[in-house]
Amino acid sequence: MAKSVKSASPVNPGEAAENVLVIKLSALGDFVLALGAMKAVREHHPKARITLLTTPPYKGFAELCPYVDAVETDGRPETMKATAALISRIRKARYDIIYDFQTSGRTKNYFTALNKTGKAPLWSGHHEKAAFFHDNAERKTMHSIDRLAEQLEVAGVAPDGRWLGNSAPKPDLSWVRPKLRDAPRLQPAYFSLEEPYMLLIPGASAHREAKRWPVENYAELAKRVADAGITPVIIGGKAEGQLAHEIVRKEPRTKSLTTRTDLFQIVTLAEKALFVVGNDTGPMHMAAIAGAPGVALFALTESNPDHAAPRGAKTIIINSAPTLAELSVDDVWQSVRALGVLPS
Repeated sequence: MAKSVKSASPVNPGEAAENVLVIKLSALGDFVLALGAMKAVREHHPKARITLLTTPPYKGFAELCPYVDAVETDGRPETMKATAALISRIRKARYDIIYDFQTSGRTKNYFTALNKTGKAPLWSGHHEKAAFFHDNAERKTMHSIDRLAEQLEVAGVAPDGRWLGNSAPKPDLSWVRPKLRDAPRLQPAYFSLEEPYMLLIPGASAHREAKRWPVENYAELAKRVADAGITPVIIGGKAEGQLAHEIVRKEPRTKSLTTRTDLFQIVTLAEKALFVVGNDTGPMHMAAIAGAPGVALFALTESNPDHAAPRGAKTIIINSAPTLAELSVDDVWQSVRALGVLPS
């Protein structure tokens, strides 16, 4: 009887790779948390041209990121025609390997389409037919950093086969300031700020009210901060404009920079901030990764910090109330004091 022959297991091309695609579409917090995995890909394929497929909000930031060489922003095409064009472009690029760090239904469909029209490229992601299938049943409950690390282990991107303990590749934003040559717009003085100052991040998903600490609580916290001789500074986008207006009205010593900061400036302001307090939102992740001591506010009914908490060396997570409306200013102030950064 003839012996059955097993097909060879796929092999990551490593240093031999010339053309690599990384897919990460959004959201801001998830995008930033994936930077450690992107760096690991860059180190594993040092000679490759690495392309990032993303969405327009991250174009400028990604173009300066040292882990990629090219940025494409049509990762979420709105029409069937545009989707077909994207799939055709990916196929023609003949990538040596594709890392799907989005692992959504949309990106799984991209692989399915590629697989139907011929031999699909080596693919790392959550698709049962992928060469490197991350099939951990617990993947949806893992923290983003740990999930991506395990996905890379499956794809053969890890020292000695795996990252042990707390050694998973962590996001790093230390490249921002030197990449922009420490430009004047990265300095607190650009915003007429003097140290010491701290950052308030009152935004979060507008449709998930329980994730937002009430504006009156932020105003009271701002008062305590200002009384301590520290300038409270609000950062956020257009959606946070009204929140900032109300906080400043209640505590005029607060300064609002809503709509005035880009992603690079969030990083560099956080680097020099005394501390940060914010909801479970993208800029809070950026501030923590930039090294700012911080207090992150999580609602028990909305988010599990084990899956999505900012991972900063000096970050305190508060997750003690079903909704943030039930979290008192005293609770948050106690955590701020525990950071050990307030003037004595």
